[in-house]
Amino acid sequence: MNIFGIGLPEMILIMIVALLIFGPKKLPEIGKSMGKAIKGFQDASREFESEFKREADLLEQPKTVATTPAPQPKVEAKEEPIEEIKEPAKEPVKEAAEAIET
Repeated sequence: MNIFGIGLPEMILIMIVALLIFGPKKLPEIGKSMGKAIKGFQDASREFESEFKREADLLEQPKTVATTPAPQPKVEAKEEPIEEIKEPAKEPVKEAAEAIET
């Protein structure tokens, strides 16, 4: 029998010392108080353990978020024939070429 790492001989010695210190009248009261304290500690530890498990389960669950694709901006390309762009550029190029020659 091993309770809290204390064997039977140590338990008997502790009981004898407690009986000598507190007397036979106070010993039942002290035992009852210690029993209530241990029960309260066990209840608190069970509550902590269940809360810890619940939080761990919440963290392990995959988050399901409805994802919708981001709206793409509409880009309208102007389709101008290349000739329309070339024509206005030809004139300044000719003027620059003439200026270089002279």
